[in-house]
Amino acid sequence: MSTTAAGAFRLSRDQERAMPDSRFLVGVVGGAAALLVLGGLGTRLVSGTESTTELNQFDTVTVGGHKALAPDIVSGRTHSKYHPLPWVGVKVRAFCPTGLKAVTGTTIICKGKRNDGTTVDIPVTVTRVTDSHITWKFNR
Repeated sequence: MSTTAAGAFRLSRDQERAMPDSRFLVGVVGGAAALLVLGGLGTRLVSGTESTTELNQFDTVTVGGHKALAPDIVSGRTHSKYHPLPWVGVKVRAFCPTGLKAVTGTTIICKGKRNDGTTVDIPVTVTRVTDSHITWKFNR
């Protein structure tokens, strides 16, 4: 270490190299924070429990005189969205007993079977219906 004409201390080249560059540290911390935010946003987007499905000739059945979403469609979509990431939900195989009537407020209880053989009830509720689509959600 040496002094300048004004009396301020100046670091030698070896001392400057030994000290971490603050810009590098800010970049590392900022990058880590950005990854956490993006990971959280990605988890939020993938872990949604709402689904909108077209009521077409392939996916529609009739239940009690009403259009309904076929049980295999509800089961499959619930199965895939119930455990989309290892840290979201519990891995289950979903089975729905009947079609989901295209009537707002309709609820059916699907069953989810875990790998250990235990079952879990999965309530599925219709939230919105149009002539061509049904929007529904389930509780995890």
